[in-house]
Amino acid sequence: MRREVVLLAEMICAAERIIELVGDRSEIDFEADRDGRDALLWNYTVLGEAAAQLPEEFMEQHEGVPWRRPSQLRNRIVHGYWSIDLSVLVRNATDQLPEFAAQLRAARAALEE
Repeated sequence: MRREVVLLAEMICAAERIIELVGDRSEIDFEADRDGRDALLWNYTVLGEAAAQLPEEFMEQHEGVPWRRPSQLRNRIVHGYWSIDLSVLVRNATDQLPEFAAQLRAARAALEE
């Protein structure tokens, strides 16, 4: 199996888990729920780490996908944990991540054809 397929599968799984974790919860809910917050941060980290490992040529073939954003967010989480704005993560999960996950599924489907 191509490495890109494995990485995309990890990214899709993490994105779907983030969307599921957030649901209709707010950043205040995550501030009060350490386990939920840790799960949210972990899945964003997995999403970003997998995105960072995708080959440049693959990303260029799917230039409409914002590949660098997850790894930038991952770096912010990993290197600036004490200053993470949970409202940004929650908004991202509801406003941007569903479309991003759809783009990931389309990229994976193209590889599997």
